[in-house]
Amino acid sequence: MRGLKVRNLRKLIKDSSTYGVPVEDGRIGGDPFLTGPFARGTKLSVYFDQGDNAVEETLRRKIDPATTSVIMFPGQGTQHVGMCGDTSSMPRPVQVLYEIASSILNYDLLDLCANGPLEKLNKTVYSQPAILVSSLAALERLRDTDPDAIERCVVTSGFSIGEITALVFAGVMSFEDAIRVVKVRAEAMQLASEIVPSGMSTVLYGADSKLNYSLVVAKEWCRREYKMEEPVCSIANYLFPHCKVVAGHTEALDFLDANYKDFNLRRVKRLPVAGAFHTDLMKPAADPMRAVLDSITINRPRMPVYSNVTANRYRSSGELKKVLVKQIYKPVKWEQVIQNLYQRPKESEYPMTFECGPGASLAAVLKNVNSKAHLKCKKIQP
Repeated sequence: MRGLKVRNLRKLIKDSSTYGVPVEDGRIGGDPFLTGPFARGTKLSVYFDQGDNAVEETLRRKIDPATTSVIMFPGQGTQHVGMCGDTSSMPRPVQVLYEIASSILNYDLLDLCANGPLEKLNKTVYSQPAILVSSLAALERLRDTDPDAIERCVVTSGFSIGEITALVFAGVMSFEDAIRVVKVRAEAMQLASEIVPSGMSTVLYGADSKLNYSLVVAKEWCRREYKMEEPVCSIANYLFPHCKVVAGHTEALDFLDANYKDFNLRRVKRLPVAGAFHTDLMKPAADPMRAVLDSITINRPRMPVYSNVTANRYRSSGELKKVLVKQIYKPVKWEQVIQNLYQRPKESEYPMTFECGPGASLAAVLKNVNSKAHLKCKKIQP
C-alpha cells in the first residue's frame, strides 16, 4: 500500500508540471486578472487597480490606522454543509467562481458545498478548494455590503489553505491558477497522509506545563515501543498563548492522550483530520506543490501578504514559491503573524479586521492574542 501511494505521488508530480509555462524568478510583477475570471472592468477587479507600486506606497504612507482594514481568510477545518450560503440568492460573480472551479476540479463544487455529504466535504481533497472558493464568496459579500473595507485594506493573510486565498485577493495568482494549485496541494497532502497513520491534536497548557518535553518523550516512546526510526510529534500550529496544535504519528498522539497530565498539560483533543499537516510527514507532498507552482505566473501583490512560515510579508516571487512549498510541512506561525500585523505604539488605533469565509476560527484566535484588535473584528460569511 505504501508503494502504491508513493507511485501515485510521482504521477501527481508529473501531472502538476503541465499546467502552464514556467516564469522567470525575480520581483513579483504583472497583472493577475487579464486571463482570470475577474477581467478588468468587472466589479471584482476594481479591488486591485492600484498601480504596480501599491505595496511600497502602502508601507511608505502615513495612514491613520483607524481608517484602514485587514482581511483574513480561514483554513481547513472550517468546512460545513451550507458553507456557500444561500444558493437561491447567490450573486452572479459568485456563481462564476464555483462554475470555473468546478470545470477545473471535474466535479460540482457548489453542490458539494451546499448539500454535502459532510463525510465527503471533510476529505482534504474536497475541503481545501471548498474553503478557498467559499472564502472568496464571502469577500464578494463584503464588497456588496462595505466596499470601502476592501478599498481600505492595507494587508492580508490566511491560515494554511487560507494563505492561498489571500494570495488570490492580493493578485499574486489568478483564480484559475489558485484552483489548480489547491487541487494539487490537496491531492498531494491526502496521499501523504495515507502513507502512515497520523493526525493532529489541540493542546491547552499553562505556565507550569512541559509541552516540548512531552513531545520529546512521545517520540522516544515510539522509538522504543514501535521501533520507529524517525517518529514525528511536533507543533504544527501556533494559535495563541497556551494553545498549540500538535501533529505526528498516531502512536505518538495516543501517548499524549494517555499521559498528558504527567506533563501538566490541561487538555488534549484529537482533531478530525486526515493526517499530520504542517509536519515532516507532509514532505512527500512538497514536490507536487513545487511542480505546480513552477507552472503558473506569480504577480506583484497589490498589498502586503504575510506568510504562515516566516510570519513576515512576502518580498519576491522566488521567496514565495520556496516558502509556499515549505508551508505544507512547516508549522503555521499564526500567533506570530497576528503579533506582526497589529504591532503598533500603545496609543495607536487598530484597523478594522474582517474574517472572510466559513466558520469563525480566526476571530476567536485574534481575541486570545490581541483583545483590543478583536474589538474591531467582523465575521463575513458567504
